[in-house]
Amino acid sequence: MYKIIKKKQLCPVVYLMEVEAPLIARKNKPGQFVVLRVNEKGERIPLTIVNSNEKLGSITLIFQVAGKTTKLLSELNEGDFIANIVGPLGKPTEIEHYGTVALIGGGVGAAEIYPEAKAFKAAGNYVIGIVGARTSSLIILENELSQVCDEFYIATDDGSKGYHGFVSDVLKQLIDKGVKIDLVYAVGPTIMMKVISNLTKPYGIKTLVSLNPIMLDATGMCGVCRVKVGGEIKFACVDGPEFDGHLVDFDLLIARQRTYLNEEKKILELYEKMEKS
Repeated sequence: MYKIIKKKQLCPVVYLMEVEAPLIARKNKPGQFVVLRVNEKGERIPLTIVNSNEKLGSITLIFQVAGKTTKLLSELNEGDFIANIVGPLGKPTEIEHYGTVALIGGGVGAAEIYPEAKAFKAAGNYVIGIVGARTSSLIILENELSQVCDEFYIATDDGSKGYHGFVSDVLKQLIDKGVKIDLVYAVGPTIMMKVISNLTKPYGIKTLVSLNPIMLDATGMCGVCRVKVGGEIKFACVDGPEFDGHLVDFDLLIARQRTYLNEEKKILELYEKMEKS
């Protein structure tokens, strides 16, 4: 059992939780994730580790309410317990000195680029942060990212804050202005990562994406998280979650992610009706 020691609602659909998990906190590195079950009968969901504190023996998770399980998780409070947390999982990001690194986070992906920004900055890189959301109320970790990034940009679909448009537009403007970018790291909606990868490929800019396929056991045994990269089948849980964005078959990934969308929506609606009755 893993005790929740801090809970904070970052925006209408996104929550932060700091959880006691000393062994995971001790071993975690940027790019890794955990798989948790809210209760013993619950489904397993992967969440990126946003921060870890060895001294306190805690890890920080940020998640968006998207289905019944994340809804249940959001309803837990400080002092409550999460049944199981397994991790850290996945290959850590290869942090090294590239020169200029552009980190791009779409939606809750902004949380996932935060540990990357700190690590790439510590490695001596010039760090450009670009985050995007549908509207200003959905922007998260603005203060934290702006403090660690050398340059920081916001893009909103409705123009309510920052650039009126998409994160890819901001990146394109920087490239067109002649900013030399040595590495792009993107995480967020799959379609966003596809657009970013298509944008950087003609320029020959190395681009890493952190994929978020459907995942079950997270040990490479079940194959649910399989993705096609460079014509080969990879498992995001053990081979990733980061891959070369120029080699990922995004269309196949998007199709697989849609497999259970209707079922997830129906289960969440049923749960919310039961809550109100």
